[in-house]
Amino acid sequence: MFYWEHKYRTSELPKIVVTPPGPKAQEIISKDKEFLMQSFVRWYPLVAKDGYGPVIEDVDGNLFIDLNSGIAVMNVGHNHPRVVKAIREQAGKLLHYSLTDFFYEEAVKHAEKLLQIVPISGKKKVFYTNSGAESNEGAIKVIRGYFKGSRQYIISFIGAFHGRTTGALTLNASKTIHKKYFSPLLPNVIHVPYPYCYRCPFKQEYPNCNFECLEFLEEWIFKKVVDPEEVGAIFFEPIQGEGGYIVPPKEFFPQLRKLADKHGIKLVDDEVQAGFGRTGKWFAIEHWGIEPDIITIAKAVASGLPLGAIVGKEELMSLPPGTHATTFGGNPVSLRASIEVINIIEEENLLRNAEKVGSYVMKRLGEIKERVELIGDVRGKGLMIGIELVRDRRTKEPATKELSKVIEACFKSGVAVIGAGISTIRIAPPLVITEELIDRALNVLEKVLVKVSKEVLGK
Repeated sequence: MFYWEHKYRTSELPKIVVTPPGPKAQEIISKDKEFLMQSFVRWYPLVAKDGYGPVIEDVDGNLFIDLNSGIAVMNVGHNHPRVVKAIREQAGKLLHYSLTDFFYEEAVKHAEKLLQIVPISGKKKVFYTNSGAESNEGAIKVIRGYFKGSRQYIISFIGAFHGRTTGALTLNASKTIHKKYFSPLLPNVIHVPYPYCYRCPFKQEYPNCNFECLEFLEEWIFKKVVDPEEVGAIFFEPIQGEGGYIVPPKEFFPQLRKLADKHGIKLVDDEVQAGFGRTGKWFAIEHWGIEPDIITIAKAVASGLPLGAIVGKEELMSLPPGTHATTFGGNPVSLRASIEVINIIEEENLLRNAEKVGSYVMKRLGEIKERVELIGDVRGKGLMIGIELVRDRRTKEPATKELSKVIEACFKSGVAVIGAGISTIRIAPPLVITEELIDRALNVLEKVLVKVSKEVLGK
């Protein structure tokens, strides 16, 4: 049994005692609008109060099955007792002392443990950050510092999301609103098509496409736009997150690795959302059997506390003293929590559970797809699964408004799920969820999908 099963009966979840948002939630939402800059978009008016395992309780006492893990952060579940204990113990000893100005043991202990699970062979090193955006921002500096300015260009993919600080923002290409108003951004970043096989920009069909997306990079970008000898790195997400939970074919990354090696280009693997067990592997790139040169990490690494990391081959992680530092990166409390997260994933077999429950979800969604015309595509690995909604399976017209309806109706019924990309539902629950509990969430989702599909498509 997982720790949360002592507190909740699966048969009693989800539990809605007052239609959300209830009166307490509405009061907080009103004050939020008054006091906070509204530069973000909330999926729905969920005002979280408590969390335990894969369950979230709002301020009005409603219990939700959490299928988004606080945006792919709470991989070991909310308030895991071992994580809470570790945080309390460390908080009683040392809260902060700036790792890049001084030393403390927690950083060495964590780095040693982290480097054992990162899929990069040989000697490697870590730089600690506070977030995914900061990790990717730092990786840009690592690459440019390594090449000492000789390779100033960076390749990124259409559909990518790497963060919201200026450098990381420049790498993005998933929504135009992310960059609106903020130009000029980082120069010398070129975007190329990602292998989004369901919506191939070249109108090809896998596996008979001859990987035109890679051919485009070689034949058009490297021969007509920039000499590959000026390109320092290709940044990628092994499974695009905000872009729509897009999973490339099995041949793509091996071929990308071959192409990069041919031209001396480094591969930077953004595992901020896909890493730390989300896909049934420690890092999603392991499904493709290649090694990146750098991996960027954040989100689930410290179970909700701010922590990120850049991990790379030793020769790359060689910025000279004074060129890069941080006040809060590698905070000792966050590091102690992360050590416990790694231990929990190992000792509670959460990689296996993600694979097992994820396979069940894919099977179940495949069956639902046969009955619900609104579903165009189901894809994913482990517990990182996307359900793309379309108004017409032939034309693949995105069901954007319908996605909003589905998500809102699930919320009202006690299932916290969000979207991604143009019209994709993303399934990313804590890795401690059981088949029985996710089955109850899928029952709600299926009921909602059937209703919306009939309203929109008449079938």
